[in-house]
Amino acid sequence: MVGRRRAVFLDRDGVLNESIVREGKPYAPTTLAGLKLLPGVKEALQSLRDAGFLNVVVTNQPDVANGKARREDIDAIHAELKKLPIDAVKVCFHGDAEQCACRKPRPGLLLQAADELAIDLPASFLVGDRWRDVGAAHAAGCTALFVDYRYAERRPDPPYLEVKSLPEAATLIIRSNK
Repeated sequence: MVGRRRAVFLDRDGVLNESIVREGKPYAPTTLAGLKLLPGVKEALQSLRDAGFLNVVVTNQPDVANGKARREDIDAIHAELKKLPIDAVKVCFHGDAEQCACRKPRPGLLLQAADELAIDLPASFLVGDRWRDVGAAHAAGCTALFVDYRYAERRPDPPYLEVKSLPEAATLIIRSNK
């Protein structure tokens, strides 16, 4: 669409920062002290921005709803992430039982960002490390890139491009758009 912008939607945990993996399952940090950026993230985000993409974080944070994390701690994590080349952070604080439109794999967070930031979804990408991320990309009409940590959980449905990290994903995205 004319006048619409391209974006890279980014899952937070496992893409920008380390997930805490216990018994093969990933968990989000619940405090700012637990936030540890993955190698090359800042540079990858800057290269995407330099290539003309918006960087939009889209993250499920159900630990707030289930009482395992405080909202102010999650907000502090996002305030820290906004110091990076990130244009927006969209968060779903609901659990699965609430069946909201914003919880990935539903596309609500991506659709909201597309509306607010004039994003061309078919020309955009999503980088995630869980099946829910790939599902949200499919539902919104974006190209999915999957960082495969071999978690002990459901695998995403194809199609998706498998990558080892955000820096690798950024390189692929930039090359595909020249």
